[in-house]
Amino acid sequence: MKKFAFWLKPVVFVLCTLPALNLIYAGLHGNLGANPVETITHATGEWALRMLLVTLAITPLRKLTGLNTIMRVRRMFGLFVFFYVSAHLLTYAWLDAFFDLAYIWDDIAKRLYITVGFAGFCLLLPLALTSSNAMIRRLGAKRWQGLHRLVYPAALAGVLHFWWLVKADVREPFIYAAILAILMLARASPIASRLRHIRAATS
Repeated sequence: MKKFAFWLKPVVFVLCTLPALNLIYAGLHGNLGANPVETITHATGEWALRMLLVTLAITPLRKLTGLNTIMRVRRMFGLFVFFYVSAHLLTYAWLDAFFDLAYIWDDIAKRLYITVGFAGFCLLLPLALTSSNAMIRRLGAKRWQGLHRLVYPAALAGVLHFWWLVKADVREPFIYAAILAILMLARASPIASRLRHIRAATS
């Protein structure tokens, strides 16, 4: 268990950087497809959503397995979520909109999937800014926990952003939506209590 705890953070860090490194490698070798901007935008957005769901899965997994050690990487996953969602937004703003603020604001106002996606980014921003131990002490544990519940509407915004983006073939966003629904149900008091009972019975 000590070896697991020792290697957990560096292994998770490497795994979380691999999607970005893969995009950089593909870009350097001209393997981003016919529309590189679209490829980067979609890849960073999907990885942000995947890591956000992983972040939300850590607490239910801890309750089910009793592996308290995995809580050590929840903050790291959260910061990687913000990294990828920032890369997603920056790719759109820079390579698609060329930092044309009038165009960007018009897009946010008129295209619903962009509206909800930008709302999700705004919800994640204060979470990233208050992720340090110093901010936890400054805000107090109760206020900090209340603020970080914004992760739930942020996750919903991410799923809706993807769902409304694809429009026709919603099979993949449906999977993300189902996973999010399961993770939300796992946080309901009766189900959370049941998870603890299952862990107790199997330990």
